[in-house]
Amino acid sequence: MKKIILASASPRRKELLLNAGVQFEVRPGNGEEYITSHKPEEVVKELSEQKALSAVFPTEEGTVIIGSDTIVSFEGKILGKPSDEEDAVQTLLMLQGNTHQVYTGVTVLEYKAGCWEKHVFAECTDVTFYPVSEKEIRDYVKTGEPMDKAGSYGIQGLFGTYVKSISGEYSNVVGLPVGRLFYETKKHGIELR
Repeated sequence: MKKIILASASPRRKELLLNAGVQFEVRPGNGEEYITSHKPEEVVKELSEQKALSAVFPTEEGTVIIGSDTIVSFEGKILGKPSDEEDAVQTLLMLQGNTHQVYTGVTVLEYKAGCWEKHVFAECTDVTFYPVSEKEIRDYVKTGEPMDKAGSYGIQGLFGTYVKSISGEYSNVVGLPVGRLFYETKKHGIELR
């Protein structure tokens, strides 16, 4: 039986994998993050790989490590987690009434015959918000919910009520494109459940 490791402390990623029927252990990486690109798709790939690699020890044959990172991008600008409440308000004022992109990079490492095989991909989902008033945004930010989330919101939380549409995989916006993950791992002969 394969040992599957999620290299992330994200409760949202953990929940997504559990709901998909995957048995795994959590081993979050704690290394420094280095970014060499300004392209959102490349940034999330780099960060997901770094997270996966930070969880490689100790290792046994058949171990599979999943590293993942999610960012929000609007008009080519990467939006990270808010630095404070006002930053969250300004981010959401910018996103309301508009379409932005959510990118998640995933790195799957598999230990076979004494070597690591690496599979990396990125998924992008477009998210469009209805127009939202500044008061509604400030009330939302006061809940504290957006403070640990890229783009200052969680689609599965209170701000999800303002989502007009998404184009792409919903679970990608939550933090892990589970459908694409299963598709990619099956292509490489990796069974997650």
